[in-house]
Amino acid sequence: MENRFARITAAAGRRPLLTVALVALLSFGGALAAILGLTASTSTDTLIDKSSSSYDATNKYRDLFGGDPVVIMAKGDLRHTVETSDLGRLLQLEGCLAGNVPKQGLKQLPPVCTTLAQKHPVKVVYGPGTFVNTAAGELLDGLNAQKNAKAKQAQQAASAARQLAAKKGYSKARQERLAQEASSLVYAQFTRNILALALKYGFSGLPSLDNVDFVDNLVFDDSKGTCAPKARFAYLFPNCKAALIQVRLKPGLSDPQRADAIKLIETATHDPKFKPKYGASYIVSGVPVVADALATAVQHATIVLLIAALVIMAITLALVFRVRMRLLPLALALAAAGLTFGLLTLLGGSLTMASVAALPILIGLAVDYAIQFQSRFEEASSGAEPAERAVMAAAVGGPTIATAGLATATGFLVLLLSPIPMVRGFGVALIIGIAFAFLLALTGGFAALVQWHDRERPDDLPPMFARARAGLGAMASRGRGAFGGRAASGLGRLGGLFRSAGRSALGAALTHPRRVLLIGLAVAVLGWVADTQTSVVSDVRDLVPSNLQALKDAKTLQNTTDVSGEIDVLVSAKDFTDPGVIGWMINFQRQALCEHGYQTKTNCPKGKAPAGMKGAPELYPALSLPDLFRSTNTNDQRQVQALLDAVPPYFSQAVIAPDRKTANLAFGIRLMPLDEQKRVIDDLRSRLNPPPGVTAGLAGLPVLAADANHELSSTSRRAVALLAGILAVFLVLLAIRRRVRLAAVPLIPIALATGWSAALLFLLRIPLNPMSAALGALVIAISTEFSVLLSARYREEREAGWSPRAALERTYGSTGAAVLASGTTAIAGFAALIASDIRMLRDFGIVTVVDLTVSLLGVMIVLPAALIWAEQHDRFSLRKLRPRRVPSGAETSAATGG
Repeated sequence: MENRFARITAAAGRRPLLTVALVALLSFGGALAAILGLTASTSTDTLIDKSSSSYDATNKYRDLFGGDPVVIMAKGDLRHTVETSDLGRLLQLEGCLAGNVPKQGLKQLPPVCTTLAQKHPVKVVYGPGTFVNTAAGELLDGLNAQKNAKAKQAQQAASAARQLAAKKGYSKARQERLAQEASSLVYAQFTRNILALALKYGFSGLPSLDNVDFVDNLVFDDSKGTCAPKARFAYLFPNCKAALIQVRLKPGLSDPQRADAIKLIETATHDPKFKPKYGASYIVSGVPVVADALATAVQHATIVLLIAALVIMAITLALVFRVRMRLLPLALALAAAGLTFGLLTLLGGSLTMASVAALPILIGLAVDYAIQFQSRFEEASSGAEPAERAVMAAAVGGPTIATAGLATATGFLVLLLSPIPMVRGFGVALIIGIAFAFLLALTGGFAALVQWHDRERPDDLPPMFARARAGLGAMASRGRGAFGGRAASGLGRLGGLFRSAGRSALGAALTHPRRVLLIGLAVAVLGWVADTQTSVVSDVRDLVPSNLQALKDAKTLQNTTDVSGEIDVLVSAKDFTDPGVIGWMINFQRQALCEHGYQTKTNCPKGKAPAGMKGAPELYPALSLPDLFRSTNTNDQRQVQALLDAVPPYFSQAVIAPDRKTANLAFGIRLMPLDEQKRVIDDLRSRLNPPPGVTAGLAGLPVLAADANHELSSTSRRAVALLAGILAVFLVLLAIRRRVRLAAVPLIPIALATGWSAALLFLLRIPLNPMSAALGALVIAISTEFSVLLSARYREEREAGWSPRAALERTYGSTGAAVLASGTTAIAGFAALIASDIRMLRDFGIVTVVDLTVSLLGVMIVLPAALIWAEQHDRFSLRKLRPRRVPSGAETSAATGG
């Protein structure tokens, strides 16, 4: 392996300029491909377990009934909205959204309507205007059918009267008069029926949008007050304060197509032609709108913060990595990131919140590989040529760094076991990035060192950093200002404190390794216990900026209508006219609504109050198949069949498939934390007990989101993932090092760091969120990186004949210094996320800083104790590694640079 790495570096060193140019060109090409081709995914499918039955049910529901609805609320007095010309404007808006643009009306409609008709992203639109217009049309069609039937009856009566008069010998004139009288009697009966219906329903004139009496009696229930919409039309008229238009998008739209459709819908609602004239205003909301806005806001904020993080990392690296070409590791890390995301673009990937979060982690790891190789280069004989030093550094350090990279990638490999696609994508990005980072450090990094290393002075700094250091030094030495002196003095004391703490930790590890390990284990156990009590924030209202307009609109929608989303129960049966099937659906709907706080005389009988319900109901009725049978005897199969045959397709397509083998039973749900939403969904699942031959399953985005959050934040799942990660790293190290002790010792600080991190997060009262909870493998991966590098370097020093103390001092003076530099750089970069006003990113930054800090402390404090303790309990190892000589303190000090 040493020879392979040496040959690769030697080939790069022979033509360093060409190598650097190729690396730069490929990296720039990858970054450009990512910028141009890697689209930001606003789809919630990245958060969904695609192997679940809920996902299959949701896909089937979308294919049959359309995607999750974009809801347009006409907020204002409902009577003004539906009993004035505003109803006609709603009808025009609904037709525009549905893409129903008549050719003769193209010039009169806004351009957005033509665009919607051409792109046709909408599957179906349910709205007040189309509902009233369709109802009026159906009534008119029914009246015309009755009129035609009466006309036929009138003709038959006239013919019969004429024939009877002819038999009696009446004159032709009398025959015609009697025929007309018979016909008039038939028409008179029809007129009496029409008048009776008009008196019964309280309207005059023919049914139409302009007939106020017709609209009033169709929409409102006068028995419940002056402005109480009928309950069965709640999905359109939730109360007297609003009317709703539901726009269901076509299934299968890509992320850009979905985002474009939402923008077109918003543009249409802002057009003056559709603006209500009597006080109502449009608010566009719904799950797709909120999801699109949240994802976009988080991604934009993350990108801005990443730029700030890179600047901070550059400054930190320039100050803590005291070698020539100190910014080279960051340049190589950016190149690795460009190649990684370029490859993801070619593979058809998308930019999710997790893949954006992977970028700083990848840069931190890539910086570490480059620093380790560069440190080995600096340690090589100064009398050799740069190309020779590069080959020596690759041969000596390559196997160790490769082992660390492989073990780290294995730790991230556990993420591929997650059922959540976003988490799996996070793992894939990091694994690919680790491979690119190692390869670039081995080729482009050494090529740059060969080409330019000796041309730079040992203490060269970029001008900006050099001026900053010179300024601080001048302020301290000349005493210019008390603040400058105190700052410089404080920095000096802080550095001294760290060095003193490091020496004390090393001394404790050497003299009392067992005690250090037991204390570390005790703290870790407390952390593992505390992790079960760490809260996971899942309420989207607490994770994003409160001033986000989409969230404000969602709150307005809920405050006005009490509903923000929809849970669907997809039911499949051979025959939906079967009384047993219809009866089960009706009973299930009533019981679910009652148990979750929606109480009416029909669904929640006396004495059956829901247990433990406080505040507003959790579930509300929504358009479902049982709503069609409110006035029908469901025990009469013929009546049910006749009703299904008579219901217009506009109404039936929302609740039953064209083949009548699949139907929908829906509930409205409030905006609530995902853990509470999960409780409601689990209760609904427990109540699903359909009759034989019938299958039922929950569908809809609220169901998928709650299930995904449960998968991400489950304490037991996180624990299993951590154990699986540690086991996987152990097996990789065992395969490489061939001895259990050599594979197990580096895992001691890794395992303890997981508990330390959990304990610190609990003490700081920092809650997890779905994003940070999913990335628990970060502690294992980072700890693995540090621990493997340091333990391998310690073994090298012991095999070279140094005593345990000297070997540890040399290890931590060389590789340890590089680890400290890379770890400090990564911590500084993630600290930039803490400045975000988005709580999800801020908490993620805090959690990551804690994880990195604990990982760094674990290998700096616990690893020395673990190494010494392992040697004390491995006699074979002690005999094999018995030092050939014990160097003096002066030799050790000189070897470690003082």
